[in-house]
Amino acid sequence: MIASLKSRLDQVMPTAVTGSVVETFGTTTAVAGFPVPIGAVVEVERQVGPPIPAEVIGFKGEQTLIYPLTGVQGIRRGNRVRMTHSFRTVGVGEQLLGRVLDAHGKCVDNLPPPTASDQVRLDRDPPNAINRPRIDQTISTGVRAIDGMLTCGLGQRVGIFAGSGVGKSVTLGMMARYTSADVNVIALIGERGREVNDFIERDLGPEGMARSVVVVATSDQPAIQRMQAAMAATSIAESFRESGKNVLFLMDSVTRFAMAQREIGLAAGEPPTTKGYPPSMFAMLPRLVERTGRTQKGSITAFYTVLVEGDDTNEPVADTVRGLLDGHIVLSRKLAGKGHYPAIDIMQSISRLMNDLVGEEARTGSIVIRDLMATYAENEDLINIGAYRQGSNPRIDMAIRLKDEIDRFLRQRVDEQASVQSAQEQLMALVRKCSIAQPNLQAAGGPKIAAK
Repeated sequence: MIASLKSRLDQVMPTAVTGSVVETFGTTTAVAGFPVPIGAVVEVERQVGPPIPAEVIGFKGEQTLIYPLTGVQGIRRGNRVRMTHSFRTVGVGEQLLGRVLDAHGKCVDNLPPPTASDQVRLDRDPPNAINRPRIDQTISTGVRAIDGMLTCGLGQRVGIFAGSGVGKSVTLGMMARYTSADVNVIALIGERGREVNDFIERDLGPEGMARSVVVVATSDQPAIQRMQAAMAATSIAESFRESGKNVLFLMDSVTRFAMAQREIGLAAGEPPTTKGYPPSMFAMLPRLVERTGRTQKGSITAFYTVLVEGDDTNEPVADTVRGLLDGHIVLSRKLAGKGHYPAIDIMQSISRLMNDLVGEEARTGSIVIRDLMATYAENEDLINIGAYRQGSNPRIDMAIRLKDEIDRFLRQRVDEQASVQSAQEQLMALVRKCSIAQPNLQAAGGPKIAAK
């Protein structure tokens, strides 16, 4: 405890440092005579109204650049700027469960504020790579398609890639309600204001909310707040992990976090690179996602949603995030259009750790189902127009026969709960039916299955 306090004292700067506004450009304000560090929290005094909070984002010559948290209205040349904190912190603790917070960690759910809590920094360093234990335990997400075909582990980080309107929020809500994790920390970054209550009341529900902390920064708030909300949520998840809990961290979406960093980087004078994103965005993403994962004390299993423009999964943010994570789940607009929910495209999705987490039987079973799904997809046009003749190919025959049963396995009602064990049992029942019904599948080159 004393060592922790000493470390914080070593980083504190005197708050008597002041400067004055010299100009504004866009959403950024330049301050003269203000030698404070990047990330410091400051206040801009006005002739009318309360001071405007802001954060230092960079320097330009002799000027310090600050980014106001509530807009620049009322700021004029010569206004006094005063530093209030040398770095930003957020309150953490068990008392945050069931609460809705803003980017500063303040409760916005119209309930009494929680009791005093410990404060931690927003910009913490990721755990040391050497001290991270291997991921060797499964986590149940409550979604059968994921638990059965894309099994995830405690401390794994996965991206959910999808365009708008294909069921991301509903899928996240199912995870939060039915997961086997101890605590949920949910970051809603850049959401429409209407969607916040929709997610809390409809998708999350009282059961999920009781063991969740929700951090919100809506699309109308300044970019600095949207970025800080993601970092605050990560810090809160880290505090639960350090107390020995297994945390499910859901962030919707990492794309809007990247867009917020783009706004800040461009305002600070960074050069735009790929699709207008500055270099700082590509440096910030790995620092954010590396903070989650498993440690010696607990784990943070993270699911980050990624918005793909025009369903293009190769756009810059999606491509970068996919390379940083331990798997990706693709939601298909085509499946959603057919009423297939959750609209998970198994053929394009993968869990990189599944082979280390499940036994040989479950691993072989998932391969068999993937093989049948791929076989049906390759011959779907021939089947639909009646050009395929039954009995021509045993594998195609089996794919046709089990198509509806595979779809029923992958579909799931919102009020239906699943687990890794139940999902694998249903998967193997389906595979055994396949093996018994068509023994020639193995002779045709399919995987070897132990019939029971």
